[in-house]
Amino acid sequence: MKAKLALAATILSVATVFVVAPADAATAPSAAFAKDSDWGSGYQAKYTISAGTSALTSWKLEFDLPAGTSLGSYWDALDTPSGPHHSFANREYNGSVAAGASTSFGFLVSGSGLPANCKLNGQPCAGGTTPTTTPTTPPTTTTTTTTPPTGGSARVSPYIDITMATPSLVSVANATGQKNFTLAFALGSSLGCDPQWGGTVPLLDSRIINDVTALRSLGGGVTVASGGALGPYLENVCGSVDALYNAYVKTLDAVGSNSLDVDVEASIPTAMVNQALLRLQQQRGTHVSYTMRIQGQDYGMDPFSVSILQDAASRGLNVVVNPMLMDFGYSGSWGDALVSAANATLGQMKTIWPSKSDAQIKASLGLTPMIGRNDTGSVTDQAAARQLLAYAQANHVASIGFWSAGRDNGGCPGGGAVATCSGISQSLYEFTNIFKAYTG
Repeated sequence: MKAKLALAATILSVATVFVVAPADAATAPSAAFAKDSDWGSGYQAKYTISAGTSALTSWKLEFDLPAGTSLGSYWDALDTPSGPHHSFANREYNGSVAAGASTSFGFLVSGSGLPANCKLNGQPCAGGTTPTTTPTTPPTTTTTTTTPPTGGSARVSPYIDITMATPSLVSVANATGQKNFTLAFALGSSLGCDPQWGGTVPLLDSRIINDVTALRSLGGGVTVASGGALGPYLENVCGSVDALYNAYVKTLDAVGSNSLDVDVEASIPTAMVNQALLRLQQQRGTHVSYTMRIQGQDYGMDPFSVSILQDAASRGLNVVVNPMLMDFGYSGSWGDALVSAANATLGQMKTIWPSKSDAQIKASLGLTPMIGRNDTGSVTDQAAARQLLAYAQANHVASIGFWSAGRDNGGCPGGGAVATCSGISQSLYEFTNIFKAYTG
């Protein structure tokens, strides 16, 4: 046996002399296809583009999808489709790829067919889509054959204006795999301390309840958000701790949730609200978060927000602090300003909860940007979103949310801060697909 192994090793070493390229040989750019997940009726995949010996200043990757297979949402590239042919070009932030380095873009596919005829900058993708190395059948485990795309994290919960019929929770979940959402907003109604969605839609509206039920069947869940930019706030129209507590319970029970977010963009009766929230936490174990206004990138939360949290701390109420990383004064890079505002908030939290360690403080911090164009003109673009994601990953914060799933589309590039689109150029649900990578 040893002699045979030695002979084989000798033959192999001789063969190697003839097939190994010279050390200084140039290598061409290449692109490799890989699946991230497969659920039978579709899959999530990516192409990794490697520059080779020479740097790339831009790239275009093309492929064809077979009949019965279609492209869904995508991210980190822009697609120009023509029937089954797709032509992806780099975004402004990932076109330059240094020699020996790589970048990637991802997409969702409906159907089981694999990309074919791949070309990178007009040349073959160097075997990056060899069918024999990529599984064409879904895994046999139950979880991958009965659920939509994987990748959504309970640590990520985009806000969605639940008073709007589109997009539905299930449609976003099926398109992206993100299965946790924050329903905005539960408000008082014309009857006063009577919670309704947006103050006008009944809590048990059949469209909303059916949507939440279908989302839950996919393994998803919802957080209820009260407050927001418009009133009437439950916190103001419910005149006692008992009344507010009961309104919170009624709203949570309507959608089968035990997670509540109080979005403070107006004055509230601090002591009464915190007492009602503490009762929720003590009697139901409710997860509570406060979403607070930012006054400036170096200042952090405004004084009223700080006073609410000081009162909460004095009562022993455990909360996640969710700074609204939007619509505040800043200078320099907006992405840097988002990180600066988050750090300033951490500093304020440390003074409110001085006995907590830095890790504990960070684990109580949420991050909530407004994707695309903000009301004040600043723009949370894809690069800023990725910068905030990297910050979250480095600091192990509690969660990421954003306003909003209904704006997560490129339907009005160059537009303003409207409710139904981001106002910038983007693919459908691109920000959801960026942030869903956060797992803590």
